Amino acid sequence: MSKRIPYLIYCFILAIGTTACHQVSETTESQTAVKTPVKITHLSQGPLVETIELNATSAYLKKNTVRSTATGYIEKCYVEPGASVKAGELLYTLTTKEAKALENHRSDSAMSFSGLLRIKAPKSGIVCEITQQTGDYIQDGDALCSIADENSFAFLLEVPAEMLSSIHLNNHCDIKLPDGGTIPGNIISKLPVMDQNSQTQTFIVKPISARQFPVNLLATVSIAKKVIKDAWTLPKTAVLTNETMTEFWVMKLTNDSIAIKTPITKGIETTDKVEILHPAFSASDRIIFWGNYGLPDTAKVTIVNQ
Repeated sequence: MSKRIPYLIYCFILAIGTTACHQVSETTESQTAVKTPVKITHLSQGPLVETIELNATSAYLKKNTVRSTATGYIEKCYVEPGASVKAGELLYTLTTKEAKALENHRSDSAMSFSGLLRIKAPKSGIVCEITQQTGDYIQDGDALCSIADENSFAFLLEVPAEMLSSIHLNNHCDIKLPDGGTIPGNIISKLPVMDQNSQTQTFIVKPISARQFPVNLLATVSIAKKVIKDAWTLPKTAVLTNETMTEFWVMKLTNDSIAIKTPITKGIETTDKVEILHPAFSASDRIIFWGNYGLPDTAKVTIVNQ
């Protein structure tokens, strides 16, 4: 009997120690619970514009083809591709075939004649193509060069059939160039033909700029589809979604350390903003926009941007 009493006392003391250690361990773990660092933002109110971006190609809509008026040889070509010419400016001199044949008889005044023809620019513009050079043999009506009308420069905008209802004539747009620059433009007309293969219709966009651009320059035209004067918005990074993009939510702070998952209904989007239709947040609500990915509901967080 005397031997059992110390053993029972030992077990009692051991149980108390184990319980105390377990309680200390739980307290330490709760005190050192990991909190996710996050950054917060607030809803902002203001105008929001939803845009459509489509590809466009630069082109001259009007070109004048300069043709030969006789059969013979080009005596001299006075222009180069890319040169600006004025109406009436000398482009070519031609020697007729008959004059060329009688070159050996120029000493005979009865058989000698110049047969030299002067070809001038019919209109002002830019020489975009030269098809004949000095010394070439040409026939009556052959194309010598092409002169583009500078005032006819435009961008050809290809619009898919499903977007035609969003494109309106005389609307303003922005033309985004490959070098990062942007110039304003107007949609002035459209071609009455649909491309059979791509099912797109071509619209003419006139740039408002004195700058000259090369033909076949690829650009992006941004057109306003919908404008909301007073929208409540959040940064795009604040809005989370599931894999099928059928549910959307934000992580809203209830206090300085707890974030709750709040389902939302979104409206239109831009490159960096999302319109929030529901619920009706206040301007003072704190929404996580950085560090929110993968956070569970009622996650513990710590704010690092304050």
